[in-house]
Formats: sequence, structure tokens, C-alpha cells
Amino acid sequence: MARVALVTGGTRGIGRAISVRLRDDGYSVAANYAGNDARARAFRDETGIPVFRWDVSDHEACVAGIGQVEAELGPVDVLVNNAGITRDGTMHRMDQAMWQAVIDTNLGSCFNMCRATIEGMRERRFGRVVNVGSINGQGGQYGQVNYAAAKSGIHGFTKALAQEGARYNITVNAIAPGYIDTDMVAAVPANVLEKIVERIPVGRLGKADEIARGVAFLVADDAGFITGSTLSINGGQHMY
Repeated sequence: MARVALVTGGTRGIGRAISVRLRDDGYSVAANYAGNDARARAFRDETGIPVFRWDVSDHEACVAGIGQVEAELGPVDVLVNNAGITRDGTMHRMDQAMWQAVIDTNLGSCFNMCRATIEGMRERRFGRVVNVGSINGQGGQYGQVNYAAAKSGIHGFTKALAQEGARYNITVNAIAPGYIDTDMVAAVPANVLEKIVERIPVGRLGKADEIARGVAFLVADDAGFITGSTLSINGGQHMY
């Protein structure tokens, strides 16, 4: 029976690429999404991957959503915490709501999702967790104190949970993407984006499929000796 893989933010951008790659690798994939029903339905119809709507920043919603996934597909063995948002602004212009929304969605969701799946993984003595961090969580970024803090927190969260899960054959790793050709990056002003690309040694933006390949490597059954690691996929922009 195919392992069940749950991908948060799994219908668009990097999450979409991860969902499709894991489906192609033989997993039974569930794609979570936050609110764009039309895009989610189009994704489901195109890929055949079932979609589940809930807010990953809401602990109770995560418990209920995972319960629905497991009732329909089976126990979650692979969890990819990919969901994330930005609310950019320099500190003197950032209000508390901008800070809290990013912390809750990007970092708080990792706790919510892992807390709701970790006991089952421990009982079955198998689990694969991949948390999607960011180059900006490693090196910081002007105007993103909230985003950088949340993504940096993901890297610490990953290392601590990896130590807890190791004896149960649960691996916990992170991927830190650089600038990837997604809708989020496309929203960056052209002149700013041009300067960003100039700082990437390989001379281009990354592709979502390149992140998905890294996830597929880390969640494989035979990747059990890799845990607590951060895989940086950034074209050489930040070597950490």
C-alpha cells in the first residue's frame, strides 16, 4: 500500500511541484490549501490529487483536517510543511498583525501539523518530515524581520524534533530554497528581481521542480540516516 504524503500549501508554486513529484513517485498524496477554491479545484482536476482546505495556523483546524485526510487516505507517513505567506515591511512600518500572521502561518503551522501526526508516526515507527525554510531564514533580508524570524525558527525546530524522532525512525529535515520562479517571486518589482538574480552565481532563478526533487530525496524510505539536516537549494547564493 502506498505511503500517504501530506503537503501543506500543496496546490500552488513549490507546493504544487512537491505534490506532483510525490504522486509520480508512487505516494498517495493529499494537498492542503488555504482558501483559493478555484485554483484548488483546477489542481485536483488536472493532477488527480485530492485537496483539503484548512488554515494551517489554526491548531484545531489542523487536527480536524488531518483526521479527514487519514479517514480518506490512511495514516500520514510523510509530512511536508510548505505553507507560507509574506507580509513584508521594515520594522518601523510593520504592525503586530503583520508580524503575527507570518509567525503563525510559517512557523506555528509546523508545530500544529507535526503535533497532529507525530504520535501516529511514533506508533508505526516510521515518519518523514520536511519543513520548507528559506535562504532568508539563513541570511536575513531587509524588510522581512517577520519572515526571516519564522524561517530561521523552522531550522531550529527541525534540528530539535529530529533528535526526538530519531529512535522511532522518524527523520526531520529542512529545505532552504533560494529565489524560485513562483508567483511569490514574480510579485517582486522587476528592477529588484534583476538585482537579486545578479547575486545568484548560477545566473538564474530556481525552479519549483528542483525543490520537489530535494523533498523526494529526503522522504524516501532509504533516507533514514539523514535527519536534522538543512538542504540549501539556492544556486550558490548563500553557502551556509
